[in-house]
Amino acid sequence: MNNTTPLQIDTFLPYMRNVIRCEQALHELNLMWRMIEATAKMTCASEAKAVLPTMAATRDGFNRLEQELVTSLVHEKVSTVLNAIGTKAQYVIDIVVRNLYERTADIGFLATDNELCAFTAGLHDMQGKIRARLRAYRNKYTVYDEIILLDVAGNVLVQIDEATPLEASTDPLLAASLASDTYVETFRASDLRPGKEKALIYSRRMLHPETGVVVGVLCLCFNFEQEMAGIFNSHRDPSGRANMLLLDGSNQVIASADKTWIPVGVRVPVNHSNEPELMMYAGREYLVRTFPAVGYQGYMGPPGWQGQVMVPVEVAFTEASSNHLSELSPAIAEGLLSHAHSFCPPLHEIMVAAETIRCVVWNGKVMTAGQTNDMQKLKTILDQISDTGARSDELFAKSIADLYETVVASSMRDAEFVSHLLVDLLDRNLYERADDCRWWALTPELRRVLANPERDWETMADVNGILKYINCLYTVYTRIFVYDGSGEIIASNQLALPDQEMDPAIATHIDTETLSQVLALRTEQDYYVTPFSPTPMYEDEPTYMYHAAIRDPDDDALVIGGIGIIFDSAPEFSAMLKSGMGSKDHSSAFFINRQGVILSSTDASRPVGSRLEIDATLLALANGSSASRILVHDGHYAVMACTVSSGYREFKVSDGYREDILAVVFDSFGPVRDYAGISKMDTALVSGTTEATEVDDEEFATFFIDGKLFALPAECVLEALPASRISMASMNGRAERIGLIVPERDNDQKNYVWVFDLGHAMRGKPAIIANHHQVIIVRFGGQMIGLLVSGLHGVPQFNAAQITPAPFAGNTSSSLISKVIKANAGKLLIQVMDVAYLFATLMTKENELVVT
Repeated sequence: MNNTTPLQIDTFLPYMRNVIRCEQALHELNLMWRMIEATAKMTCASEAKAVLPTMAATRDGFNRLEQELVTSLVHEKVSTVLNAIGTKAQYVIDIVVRNLYERTADIGFLATDNELCAFTAGLHDMQGKIRARLRAYRNKYTVYDEIILLDVAGNVLVQIDEATPLEASTDPLLAASLASDTYVETFRASDLRPGKEKALIYSRRMLHPETGVVVGVLCLCFNFEQEMAGIFNSHRDPSGRANMLLLDGSNQVIASADKTWIPVGVRVPVNHSNEPELMMYAGREYLVRTFPAVGYQGYMGPPGWQGQVMVPVEVAFTEASSNHLSELSPAIAEGLLSHAHSFCPPLHEIMVAAETIRCVVWNGKVMTAGQTNDMQKLKTILDQISDTGARSDELFAKSIADLYETVVASSMRDAEFVSHLLVDLLDRNLYERADDCRWWALTPELRRVLANPERDWETMADVNGILKYINCLYTVYTRIFVYDGSGEIIASNQLALPDQEMDPAIATHIDTETLSQVLALRTEQDYYVTPFSPTPMYEDEPTYMYHAAIRDPDDDALVIGGIGIIFDSAPEFSAMLKSGMGSKDHSSAFFINRQGVILSSTDASRPVGSRLEIDATLLALANGSSASRILVHDGHYAVMACTVSSGYREFKVSDGYREDILAVVFDSFGPVRDYAGISKMDTALVSGTTEATEVDDEEFATFFIDGKLFALPAECVLEALPASRISMASMNGRAERIGLIVPERDNDQKNYVWVFDLGHAMRGKPAIIANHHQVIIVRFGGQMIGLLVSGLHGVPQFNAAQITPAPFAGNTSSSLISKVIKANAGKLLIQVMDVAYLFATLMTKENELVVT
């Protein structure tokens, strides 16, 4: 969350129940820690001398944690909400601008239609035919609810909406259009659309087809209310907590997802800078995100328009319960949690605090191992620490689970929304392509040329010019071409190469399957789309080609050829994916079909045409459905989300065309780590004795390596230190010797000792050090070494009956595992390491180096 305003914790904290619970748990732990420290000083000050500094340092750490962690948690939650509503606010304005960009092309093309221009110029008086032509246009471009032709005096020549008959207009947009050589965009009340508070109208002057004199104005009236309702219904907050808005340049609401909540016409506060502050509207405080248009193809939309989402603070942090964590495998859950420092710093802080308690208790019990008399007082203190730590662990575990669930659920929701956004962009874009090919097939000049077998050079040059003009307005195509009834291409928008007289596609034939499909199209509303596959007409790259039938000018039932338009899929699909993903790092997005074949990709390692490995159940999702999950993708833990296309307006819904596309999004949390068995660290309980009842009872320091429980005789162990204190170093010795560490106990000179990766020595590959890793300092025969282990367990006591020689150990001086402890009534085996063998194996002359 980038902002300049300091976060006011007290403002947001009352609305975050789980953060309040965490704060209370931290406060309780801090008080208990102070009480235990005070008791130790009063009852066994000399015995606790070695552990008191650690206790004091831990208490200081918790003081800091209590102050900083709550701030971090509040910051995380506020940031999550602002990012979520920001994504939706940006979508609102982006999708509106993309849609209206197409309207600017529409008005530019239709205003030059020869038949419409001839009628407006008074060259013929076939009003019925012109009205039918305009309605045919509206039937294809269904985003318009009215089309009007007017003369230069503002008299209505023809309109298609007979429910609101007009005779004339005095709207100033007419004079502005007559004086301009481009389109005019108007959004306000207009006498051209009586009964509407505001109308969005695209107008352009029309010229005499022979003299070029201005003869009138064409108005395309966009169905603004219906379009915004579609956007809001598709992407509004299903829980109803937030409201999506479209604002004008004066911050006035011009469209609202919930008009009874925030009505059209009111002014609302805006937040362009992502500031974490509450804004008041109608006596209620809101978190707000506002985005202006970033533009599309150079078009910025109506001046000042903005997308905005507002969520009341009292409901902003209430999420529906979810159980994503319980659905994850332990290995993925633990591995993902190991990246808490990067994707959720507060979660990382809690984990470190919980590990600190475990380490303090473990060290204290190691220090008192084998001690009696006054040391029993310290053992009692340590038991209190252990009990308090256990209760705190439980509270921490719930706080960790709650926050972890919140982060994961939020990431999954966000990814689903982005995938929904992406596939919606695709459907909306391709809807326009289906409209274009059908309308251009009705161009009178094309129909006349195909109906006349005698075609001179000048006529064909005019046809090629028409196609080039179309392509200048509609830039998403690489080639627009016309072919006759035999499938031979007779005209194209493509310029010839310098050494060619014409486009090399001229006189070639379209494939027989496409031709047969086009010849079979029954009405002017029908169209045909080729499968997404490579074609020589797109430099042998895959794309869609949209086709519509061109019919005889005197017989609409007779197909005499067709028009084909080649969608420039590579840059267009790529732009959609990149706009949806924004500036997210470590993310990738794809368009795929039901077979998993990639249509577009932001991942260079997975090119178009290759197959994306994805669960078959996701490929079979119903249209319009979304799904998300946590998985491993390219060696990273990632959120994966996908949404299946559901069409737009009639496109892919009721027009007979079916081509399901899935948008798939991956958002990485970090690389996979070898955490198999780590989850067992909290479930492996040891049933040892708590007090020495027999002379031959022994105490062992127990710890984990890769989820398996091991032990060392407690009298050989000095302490455990966080692995973060290792100074990484190597002097060409053993591969498992990874660095140096400074022991704290009995080390007045602050000497370093070597640290060995014990797991590496056993498994043959190095550990990836994480929060839970510890270094156990072991002393034997006047020497000390550090052993890197996965985690600490306890310092239990076992009687002789529970300890047996390890199977196959033979001579214990030549085996790492010399004994086995049968714990939990024999259900759990703990492997005891032979200290003499460890030192004999790991320590050599060079390893005896001690650095001061």
